Amino acid sequence: MGLGGPWDAPDYGPEHIDAAADAVEAALSIGITRFDHADIYGRGKSEGVFGELLVRDASLRARIQIQSKVGIRLGEAGGFGHYDLSGKAILDGVEGTLRRLRTDYLDLLLLHRPDPLLDPAEVGDAVARLLADGAIRAIGVSNMSAAQMDALQDHLPVRLAADQLELSLRHHAFAESAVLVNHGDGASVSFPHGTLEHCMRHGIELQAWSPLAGGRYTGRPPAEASDADRATSALVAELAAAKGVTPEAIVLGWLMRHPARIGPVIGSANPARIRACAGAEAVAEAMTRAEWFALFQTARGQRVP
Repeated sequence: MGLGGPWDAPDYGPEHIDAAADAVEAALSIGITRFDHADIYGRGKSEGVFGELLVRDASLRARIQIQSKVGIRLGEAGGFGHYDLSGKAILDGVEGTLRRLRTDYLDLLLLHRPDPLLDPAEVGDAVARLLADGAIRAIGVSNMSAAQMDALQDHLPVRLAADQLELSLRHHAFAESAVLVNHGDGASVSFPHGTLEHCMRHGIELQAWSPLAGGRYTGRPPAEASDADRATSALVAELAAAKGVTPEAIVLGWLMRHPARIGPVIGSANPARIRACAGAEAVAEAMTRAEWFALFQTARGQRVP
């Protein structure tokens, strides 16, 4: 999302291409080979800059996977922004994405946001056409519940491959929904209970957007940081020092410790911050249940029931 310069800028320049190259090199240096896009990021400039990298290095495309998202329409010509998962919008969105990325296919296409006017049969026809044409190799969703995925799955020619949701130590409602079953406070949790379990049952990869919560616990606390935020930052720093890793590795490792094998989508385009995420997998493997719950309960500001 951060590639290509400011969203309100009309175009990108050579400096933005160089910055994107540095970010991609940092990612590759720590073993990241999948890159997440959306047709709206930078109003198309993020995909455009990445496409320049694919032209600059002809070997890069074969070494990476690219996923992108369609379905959000920004307010054009003063109109209201809205969601559009009509068949035509999906086909047109993928066509524009491939053109900007300078590639023939996406490894994975995600439907960006649930569209209340979505016609599952129409979506299924569009997806079938994209698969048959080789424009995409897999289909997934973003920000959808188990019920929404089930309704869509009935009309798709292949199984859904992924669901991308906001999941993090800060946005921990997915864990709240589990511990607050049969509890009065459960009604206050907005996360659609059963979504993680549905993905685990059906082999749907769970991806987490904003997994570092904007750096809230890794050195970039917001001005309105709460007591729980400050206590969590301190605990993250303590665990990082004890394990000889970065705070980023602790925060990501907490998320990846979940048996759903959640895959964090790192949003930063800063090479130093990207490299700071190295080691998260090892942290996840070694994190004890006590450490996981300590982080969770500190972040939620109270003990579990």
